[in-house]
Amino acid sequence: ASRRTRVITLLRRAQVVVGTQGRNTFAKMKVLKAQRIIAIPDGVEVTLKARKISVKGPRGSLSRDFTYMPRIDIHHDKEESKVVVTMYFSAKKRLAVLRTVCSHMLNLFDGVTKGFRYKMRAVYAHFPVNVNIGDAGEKVEIRNFLGEKRTRTCMMQEGVKIARDAAVKDCLVIEGNDIDKVSKSAALIHMSCLVKKKDIRKFLDGFYVSEKGVIE
Repeated sequence: ASRRTRVITLLRRAQVVVGTQGRNTFAKMKVLKAQRIIAIPDGVEVTLKARKISVKGPRGSLSRDFTYMPRIDIHHDKEESKVVVTMYFSAKKRLAVLRTVCSHMLNLFDGVTKGFRYKMRAVYAHFPVNVNIGDAGEKVEIRNFLGEKRTRTCMMQEGVKIARDAAVKDCLVIEGNDIDKVSKSAALIHMSCLVKKKDIRKFLDGFYVSEKGVIE
């Protein structure tokens, strides 16, 4: 009888843990194995070692480091030309990392095969904004924003080029292979033209992303 009582007590301790606030917290269910498979596009070379991936394609090469993500295994199947991403003994919230890694890899494949393009439109009510772009497309200068005298200069990230849209007025086109650098360049332009000390519901002047996606 004493042995049976000890077994029941251990089972209860394993199932229910009494919290500091008196609430019962049940043990979380873990998924033994979760897996996703990514097909490698034609004309793309993948090098994978110790969760560090390098991708080479027609538009150039990109790399990414996934060593900071725990409990994840990335395998390159060279025979079937695919990448297998697996996680073991993970809780529900940690499983979100699996989809995140796959999305990063798909962005690498799109970057070296198609490239990414962001379009930004200038919005102004009274003072027209003057935009000057460098000869190499490495920087953009913004003048007369809200009638201010100072010139705002935004340098593009490495491998990112900016140009005017020939078909649309006051439209900037930002292109590059790395989606992180393209989006950061667009964010730098947007942040340089924020309205200060005024009601932003009334003063909507600035540069805003109107379109984004891969280069067709």
